[in-house]
Formats: sequence, C-alpha cells, structure tokens
Amino acid sequence: MRNWLLPEYVADILPATARQVESAKASMLELFRTSGYELVLPPLIEYYDALVTPEDGALAIKTFKLDDHFSGRQLGLRADITPQVARIDAHLLSQRTGVTRLCYAGSVVHSRPDGLMSSREPLQVGAELYGYAGIEADLEIIRLMLTSLRQIGVEGLRLDVGHMGLFRGLAQAAGLGYELSAEVFSTLQAKDRSTLRELLMDVAEPYRSAFLALPELYGSRAVLDKARTRLPSLPEVELGLMQLAAVASSLEGEVELNFDLTELRGTHYHNGLMFAAYAPGWAEELARGGRYDNVGRRFGRARPATGFSLDLRDLIRILPQNESAKGIKLAANLLPQATIKVAELRARGEKVIVDYLGESAAALNCDRELVKAGENWQLVPFM
Repeated sequence: MRNWLLPEYVADILPATARQVESAKASMLELFRTSGYELVLPPLIEYYDALVTPEDGALAIKTFKLDDHFSGRQLGLRADITPQVARIDAHLLSQRTGVTRLCYAGSVVHSRPDGLMSSREPLQVGAELYGYAGIEADLEIIRLMLTSLRQIGVEGLRLDVGHMGLFRGLAQAAGLGYELSAEVFSTLQAKDRSTLRELLMDVAEPYRSAFLALPELYGSRAVLDKARTRLPSLPEVELGLMQLAAVASSLEGEVELNFDLTELRGTHYHNGLMFAAYAPGWAEELARGGRYDNVGRRFGRARPATGFSLDLRDLIRILPQNESAKGIKLAANLLPQATIKVAELRARGEKVIVDYLGESAAALNCDRELVKAGENWQLVPFM
C-alpha cells in the first residue's frame, strides 16, 4: 500500500471544488448571521463521554475512539457537532436565559460511511435554536434549511415530515421494554412490515394495530386525518398530530410537503418533530433536522432545542461554479523593487503572482502584468 493512498471513503478537495465549497459555506454562514445565528467553533476532539451517551448506539458506532496520553482518558473524534453545541449552550453560555441561536460549519469524522456514496469526513453545516419549545421555532429552522439549499441552486425541494413523539407515546403506552422498543424502532425505519408483525405478536391492542398502521401513514396532509382514526388518543400522539398539522398549514404552498409517520431517521436525542429535505436526482436526503429538547441535560441545563444540518461534501456536484479571478503577473527579478506596490495591490483584493519560470498567461491564470515604467509601476495586458 503506497503511503499516499487515502483511506476508503476519504477524499481530497482540489482547488476548483474547494472554491465552490468555501463559497457555499460562506453564503450559508452569512444567511445564518443575518437571521440572528451566532457562529461557534467546537473542537474536533473531545472526551468521548461528552460526545456520545451510552444510549446512543448509532452515534457510538460512528465515533472514533482515541487514548489521551496527556490525561489518560478516552477521547473521541466528533461524528456530530450537535452534542457539542448543546454543551456550549448548557455550560459556556449558561448565563443566557432567553432564546439562543447558534450555527457552525466544520468537519466531522465517521468510522463508517452513512451510504455507498457518502464521505467518512462530512463537512457539517448547521443551525440550532435553544430556549423556545413552540412550533414557531421548528418552522424557523425548517425555512432556514430550505433557504440554505435554494441559495446554492437546489431546485424542486420536497420536505418529508414526521414526529418522534408518536412512536415514543405508543411505545410507552404499550409498555415496550428498551430492547423491544429499539427493535420496533429500527423495523419501522426500514418499513419492514413482516418483521414488524412478528415483533408485535404479544403487544396488546390498540397499540399493536397502531404500530402496524404507521408504515401506511405516508403521503399528503390527508394522512394526518387518517392517523387520527388509526392511532389511539394519547397525549403524545395528539400533540404530535397537532404540530404536524401546524407545519402543513404554515408551509403549504412554500414547498412540496410529504408526511411520513415512520420518518424517524435521526439520532437518539431527537424527541419531537423531524424533517428532511429531498430533491429530484438525489437518492438520499440533502439536509435533516428535528427537535431534541433537553439534550443539554447531561451538561447541566435542559432546554428546548431544534435545529438542522447538512453535509456540503454531498452537495458538491451542484454547488455554483466559482471561477478563479485573473491575476497580475510580476517577474521575479522585479520583486525587490515592487514590494510596496505589490502590498498595495493585494490590499485592494488583487491577486499578484510572482513568476519564477517565465510561464504563460494561461499557466499563471493572469491577464495583466506589473511592469516598471521609469519611476512608476504600470499594469499592462498580459497575453
């Protein structure tokens, strides 16, 4: 194995694509800033138990573990930035008692890819709102997610919406133990009806029928009315359906809406409304989010929270092209005399390239040349 080969599902980003990615990231962060979200930069590495809870098996599998020779404790390479932002809100920003809006952009590392075309080093960009439990916060986050995708050129967006509260309410009322609840949850995510029937053989009615109905509750807003006739009247179910109806009323006409009551693909910390954005030509979701109230409890402060994230690496093929600006060539032998002039040009945003080899305009990507004319410097066309 040659030492320059990269691990599987890990790739370099070359100059032209790097311009696309950085430009898209900058535009998203500017959108977040103008919407009131403050940028945070959590570290790539933390103590493992701050990144992963014992209950979150899926995140644990993704997280690389390391031994810290300095402290003797186990470290983790972050596989998700949300737990870090929750720590910041709960601990470092604990003096804030109102709504806190935070955003981030940074690499995460996965021990295994999410899919065949996924990177093990996603560039995760996201925004999170802490301190308000109302559906208005979820709608703000959803609109921010959709705007983020539209401004980089994604067309034909569809929003799939589900609610974790429906499953949790049914599981609690049915008395499912932890292991059976986890199995039923995974089976619902896979929409595996035959396995679901086997798992629910000993579950009492009306909960057995309710679980079996969930994979069929998929489609337009009419699904919500159907759900009211198929699911038992539990507080968590009623609240979930009410919030889904609020989403329908607020976003109808803004985006194609699809309701899926088995749309539960999140992490352990999600507990309410869940949503994902899709578009034609993409097999997987482009962005995903949801509510995760009280995720900061283990850091000392439980707060309502909702947010979304996306992987910019997944979007590379449709990011807007950003041609490299043409530069100004300066012959290397003139550099000692031109130091002040070069600094002035670069301060104005010009790209000045020192030519050591007498290269062509195409090779240097320059359309002008800095030359000495008597005591003055002039820019002349470089062909």
